[in-house]
Amino acid sequence: MKTIVEDSSILMHITMKLSDGSAADSTKVNNKPAKVNMGDQSLSPAFEQQLLGLNQGDSKEFTLEAKDAFGDVNPENIHYLDRQKFNSDTPAEVGSIVTFTQPGGEIPGIIREVNDLSVTVDFNHPLAGQAITFAVDVVDIL
Repeated sequence: MKTIVEDSSILMHITMKLSDGSAADSTKVNNKPAKVNMGDQSLSPAFEQQLLGLNQGDSKEFTLEAKDAFGDVNPENIHYLDRQKFNSDTPAEVGSIVTFTQPGGEIPGIIREVNDLSVTVDFNHPLAGQAITFAVDVVDIL
């Protein structure tokens, strides 16, 4: 039987739940498991630690604090933009996700607040600052 080790490639379903128990996202929605490579830094070290020793067919549920999941909220990722930069094509509505073009590509931001002069846009990951419960189902170890 294959066991997850530090350099394994894994096919697994991942479900993320918020502290109130609601589902934030799940690969099961489209029945398309995620392929992850241990050690490639796509997962946090704390997440990888939870996977070590699991076998094909295993399931596990664990909770990671914000810093080990999607990070703490970084105040430097919250920007105040001129209200005039928004228009009917890009409306300034609280809760909307707006994509901005940067030299390195596109970056999404969530509009948190709108007033007469400025729009507050949060470029942190939408799940930053939250403890997340992960439920993983190991489909295959490649």
